Amino acid sequence: MPLKDNELLRLREDIMKMASLVEAAIDSAIKSLMTMDRALAQMVSRNDHYVNAMDVRIDEACIVLIALRQPVARDLRFITTAMKITTDLERMADNAVSIANRVLELPEEIPGFAIVRIPQMKEIALGMLTDAVASFLSSDKGLAMDVITRDQLLDELNERLLNELVELMTKDAASIIPASKISSISRYIERIGDHATNIAEMVIYMVEGQIIKHMKNNSS
Repeated sequence: MPLKDNELLRLREDIMKMASLVEAAIDSAIKSLMTMDRALAQMVSRNDHYVNAMDVRIDEACIVLIALRQPVARDLRFITTAMKITTDLERMADNAVSIANRVLELPEEIPGFAIVRIPQMKEIALGMLTDAVASFLSSDKGLAMDVITRDQLLDELNERLLNELVELMTKDAASIIPASKISSISRYIERIGDHATNIAEMVIYMVEGQIIKHMKNNSS
């Protein structure tokens, strides 16, 4: 039995909803750091189950579509790619939770340069996430390639911040604990970018059948 338009539309809507939940979690986690809002950080952790539920829901829907509709060619690639994308989205949400958990461990003040670098990294990572999902929904190879290109900038900002934190720790022993927490947060944001890159790579395979995964060593 062929796929119905409303079935693919529902799948697209679920992917967009899950991506929106993940974006909100990342944004709230970084906001909790910038404002040292521990209640907001706790909320990020509490709300993670919504993303997990969407992950399960989408996977189950995809399995049903494959089993009952037996899609082929473009539709099959779209559905199987959707199943893979939800894994990366779920892991991004896990990174947001990890950021929130580090916020709960931090003292009241964080290094000034981190206040500048972390929001820069967040904006790049969120932009990559948004565009990676958009490239999937529109089968836009060019946008997917642009996402992959931006990952290098995120890596460079992460390395710059980590170097600054190491320099701070060597000069001020009292900064070691908060600086180590900030370094973890920086790495979590960098991993979010890696997951967005994974999605973009899958989009290129979906569109062209060209596997470019592992062109760089992505973190998970």
